[in-house]
Parts: sequence; structure tokens; C-alpha cells
Amino acid sequence: MTDVLLKVTGLHAQYGNTRVLHGMDFEVRKGGITTILGANGAGKTTTLRAVCGMVRTQGEILLDGERIEDKATEAIVRMGVAHVPDGRGTFLNFTVDENLRVGAYTRSDKAQVQDDYERVFGYFPILKQRRRQQAGTLSGGEQQMLAVSRALMLKPRLLLLDEPSFGLAPLIVRELFEIFRTINQRDGISMLLVEQNASLALKLADHAYLLETGRVVVSGTAESIRNDEAVRRSYLGY
Repeated sequence: MTDVLLKVTGLHAQYGNTRVLHGMDFEVRKGGITTILGANGAGKTTTLRAVCGMVRTQGEILLDGERIEDKATEAIVRMGVAHVPDGRGTFLNFTVDENLRVGAYTRSDKAQVQDDYERVFGYFPILKQRRRQQAGTLSGGEQQMLAVSRALMLKPRLLLLDEPSFGLAPLIVRELFEIFRTINQRDGISMLLVEQNASLALKLADHAYLLETGRVVVSGTAESIRNDEAVRRSYLGY
């Protein structure tokens, strides 16, 4: 049995006639956290969309050994892939409760749904206080917490996180990333993280890939990339 949950080989992706990804190879290990770094326009968000079946692709995408590149997005979700998109994507006119219930819509294990409902409140206690409040009235940090919680209600094996720190205060970001670490360690959920804050992402992840115009230019353990001053200066700007 392989310890790789997601294995992507020769991934190309395009919007119309515009090709964005050019033969990417990467993987996420079971119980691991992989981060994809790069400048704006490098193809990070498109990579997550490709894994979810939301963009036209070529290449091979294996989830726990099963090919998923030709499957519909809903089928991929049912296989245990949850996506927290850039911009959070909460239902602003729904309450916190209603957003979480929507997150569990694919599940048939209704008895366990309530347990997971309480579990996400354990990670994000503020949401329990706001449970009957409309999502659109929450702060930016609370909306991001809700978006993550709604994804967790799917009971995913793989959590895709697209720029979770965007627009949030540094203190909220640090708190959020500590919760990501706890979720990973406590629940064993694998994560594929796209993030502009490279320093923070490399502290959280175990493996990292650096993208430049849709191609992987550097890959390795997060620690090796974090400690490589030349790589940091050339590609990460710090």
C-alpha cells in the first residue's frame, strides 16, 4: 500500500486556448501537508482547480491510486476532497449553522455528522457563538474559519486550501495556521496548501513545490527550502 494520497503527473491545464500549467508533477502524502508557492499568476490556484475537476486538464491525477482527472467535481468531492477557495466562498445569506449543514450534504453517516459539527466548534469556538448569525455579517477571519469548517463537514481525506491568509490580520493568520496543524495531526487530514505567505507555509508544510509560469522549478522538503537562502531570495522574496 502506498503512502501517497494524491499523485499528479504531467499535469497541463488551460482556460480556453490559454494554457496555464505545463506538465506539473507533485504529490501529497497521507497525513502530510504539501504547499505550492509562487508569485501571482504562477498557476497555484489553477492547480487546485485542476485537482477538483474545475478546469480543463491533461495528465494523470491519482487519488489513493484511483484516476480522477476525468471525474466530475461532485464525484471528486464524494471521494473525500474538500476545497476552500480563494475568497472564502461562504453562503453570505445563510447562517453559520446552515453553511455547516450544506457542507455535510454528501454524507450518509448522519449520526456522525453531529459529532463533526461539535468538533469544528471545538476548533473554532467563536463560530458556536455566531451559529445563528448570517455569514455575511461575520468578520473576514470568522468567514475564513467558517469556510474551513464547512469543508471539514465533508469529512475529507484531502483538504485544498487556497490563500487562507489573504486579507487577514497577522494575529488571526497565525491562529488559523496553528489550527491547521492541529487538524492535520489530530484528524489525520492531508492538506494541499496554496499560500502567498511563503515563510508561514514552509513552517506548516512538510513538502513544498515552487511554481514559475505553470512549471515546478524547485521541490523538496519544506525544511530544505526554508533553509536554502538562494532559493528564498530567488523565488520567495525574503
